[in-house]
Amino acid sequence: MSDPVTEGIDAENVASWLYKHVPGVNPPLKYQLIAGGHSNLTYRVEDQEENLYVLRRPPLGQVLATAHDMAREHRIISAVGNTDVPVPPTLGVCEDDEVNGAPFYIMEYVEGEVLHSDAEATLVPVSERMDLSRQVVEVLAELHAIEPEDIGLGDLAKREDYLGRQLRRWSRQWEQSKTRELEVMEEVQDLLERRKPEQIGSTIVHGDYRLGNMLTRSGRILAVLDWELCTLGDPLADVGYLLNNWVEPDEAPAGSSAPTLAGGFASREELMSWYERASGRDVSGVGYYRAFSYWRLAAIVEGVLNRYLKGVMGDQEDVDISVFKEQVEMLSTGALELLVE
Repeated sequence: MSDPVTEGIDAENVASWLYKHVPGVNPPLKYQLIAGGHSNLTYRVEDQEENLYVLRRPPLGQVLATAHDMAREHRIISAVGNTDVPVPPTLGVCEDDEVNGAPFYIMEYVEGEVLHSDAEATLVPVSERMDLSRQVVEVLAELHAIEPEDIGLGDLAKREDYLGRQLRRWSRQWEQSKTRELEVMEEVQDLLERRKPEQIGSTIVHGDYRLGNMLTRSGRILAVLDWELCTLGDPLADVGYLLNNWVEPDEAPAGSSAPTLAGGFASREELMSWYERASGRDVSGVGYYRAFSYWRLAAIVEGVLNRYLKGVMGDQEDVDISVFKEQVEMLSTGALELLVE
């Protein structure tokens, strides 16, 4: 029999669907919620032959529909899988809510390390950290060099006015999910709207590009994960977001811990120089994008806090939700500091 107790998985129905739609799956299956996901839920799936798969589904309960579109995420990863950007191979998508209460999709399991924080990054040999730093930039430049039309993603989203669209989207998200009034969020939003730069070019934008969303090994990126925020628009948004997460050892992170605190990684200046050379883009105005990314992430984290308070994030009783509240305050303050420098 399949494991009957994993929250968010209808074990019998999912096992039956996988057996019918994914060649080589041999039930019974075991399911394990993979730690670290605060939005869509990710499970490790093992069959009786010890073959491993990954299942992604939306959070439990009611959430904002557009943020957790499984078919869309599956489509993006499948398309990007035809390029040189490393992603897990996709194996199938189920859009029938009758199977598991919500859509889900299946990917191959990629064996590697996710550097969620400096604790994991400390285990990366110092001799590999600069190579990994350069790979992070090269893969991002490769993603931004893809013409969306060429891989069937030309209609994924509007291509122009990325920042305008994002400011409208995340201000709505903030209003719908905020758990308290926070004046600094409104102040940052006003400054971002008034100082919005002109968009130069339009590319695939990952939306959450950082070491904590990559599987790595031996100084290489094996797979870029978590494409749920992917859209089309301004590539510098990814650069600003990456730089925010690229915390240098003498800094305090404006959010959760950052893997680069372990030291031995490239500096932000080196990242920007490499990206400019690889992409041909001017990054001198990246401070605005860093502020925007802090503000947007504050809205996202507030949504996570809201879902935990409503009890729709699965059985994760050991999570200290006060951490999310503090992150929102730190992120919004960090955004304001970048805008008033």
